[in-house]
Amino acid sequence: MNLIARDFPKNARAALLDTHLQEALIRLKSGFVEGRRAAISRLPEFDDLRDRARDIRRHTLAHLDAYLERFEAKAVSAGGIVHWARNADEARHIILEICQGVDAKTVTKGKSMIGEEIAINAYLEDHGIEPVETDLGEYIIQLRGEAPSHIIAPATHLAKEQVADAFRAKHTQLDAERPLEKPEQLLAEARAQLRQKFLSADVGITGANFLIAETGTSVIVTNEGNGDLTQILPGVHIVIASLEKVVPTLEDAATLLRVLARSATGQDISAYTTFSTGPKRAADLDGPGAYHVVILDNGRSQLLAGENKDMLGCIRCGACLNHCPVYGAIGGHAYGSVYPGPMGSVLTPALEGISGTAHLPQASSLCGKCEEVCPVRLALPRMLRNLRNQAAEAGATGLLGRIAIKYWAFWARRPRLYRAAVDIKFSALAALGRKKGYFRRVPFMGAWTKHRDFPAPEGRSFISQYHARKKT
Repeated sequence: MNLIARDFPKNARAALLDTHLQEALIRLKSGFVEGRRAAISRLPEFDDLRDRARDIRRHTLAHLDAYLERFEAKAVSAGGIVHWARNADEARHIILEICQGVDAKTVTKGKSMIGEEIAINAYLEDHGIEPVETDLGEYIIQLRGEAPSHIIAPATHLAKEQVADAFRAKHTQLDAERPLEKPEQLLAEARAQLRQKFLSADVGITGANFLIAETGTSVIVTNEGNGDLTQILPGVHIVIASLEKVVPTLEDAATLLRVLARSATGQDISAYTTFSTGPKRAADLDGPGAYHVVILDNGRSQLLAGENKDMLGCIRCGACLNHCPVYGAIGGHAYGSVYPGPMGSVLTPALEGISGTAHLPQASSLCGKCEEVCPVRLALPRMLRNLRNQAAEAGATGLLGRIAIKYWAFWARRPRLYRAAVDIKFSALAALGRKKGYFRRVPFMGAWTKHRDFPAPEGRSFISQYHARKKT
């Protein structure tokens, strides 16, 4: 699937008409949102932990160079090899060289958004290496040739019937009449297909939720155990992570883990939380013989120097997606980016430039729910407004958008004239709509009246009432 951010308006319209997607998005709201609410209710100190998590992320970003150097030193002392990649091309080349160095034929992968960002699967395939996604959701969308629609639940846009269709289309060696109506049947089939891949893989690739500078350790959190099998069974383990994933100490990582799962899936902690430090030792019964960490920049250094640098504090929990009314209406693929939702609407323009992504910062009601639920208290609405300003200054909003902004600015600079115009408009609409109480059509409001009636105003505008009460 080719994701193109500039196609957002077209993608969003198509998503609103997709009945399967709309049903899936309803399930998402009832699952993750309610789960988070229940999880934080069991932890009275949750807001205090959020403050500590925010401070950890801000401190780390302020001293990022020092902590990255310390991580490298500790990882190397534990027997690991650290690689630095300025961009996606360099990261892909490094990973390919490691795989070719051991004559790898099959690579198993844990879920990794950085893997998606650098499109590592297609690159490995082009060079004769089979990449196999081992997270169930990622495995499903790999079979379907799709990108993730959510950063923690990549196949959340699909119904079980669509999954069954994908299995029947790809697992052609199995009985065509086998039952696949129940989730348990789908899970059993996926497990059976993946088991041999785990055992035969030459290289395992995982992402990293955190890189701990104090010990040179990579941390992954999963709910399926596939991440452990991916990094323990093959002879080589490759960790791919962006540079902001580093945290100073084990204690800092523990604090962040306490807010991560609760915000992401409503769990007190994920089923598996795995700390990996270097390759296996002489006395270890299992583990990889080689441990590589590829640390990716890909525009993050530039972001760190800008007004939206706090975005690098994101810990990829997905809470902003789960609570966003825009994401909740259109899902992840509409954004045309690896990173959807409010966090993606900031991160994608920051990394790729505003010219081709100007629609994304507009894909928000600025209701503030994303900031309200963020475990590290990122001010996402402020960052979205910053990007809207950048888009306007760069002329990326289009002619109609620029005209609309100038029109609004004219009235906003003249508050008395604005209030008088609003009063006149309200009075006219109230008089014209008195009989029915609503309008089927209103000039310049076609986007609203195309799907719903517009209620006729009753009484005066809020601004007029506010000023009238101030005088009394």
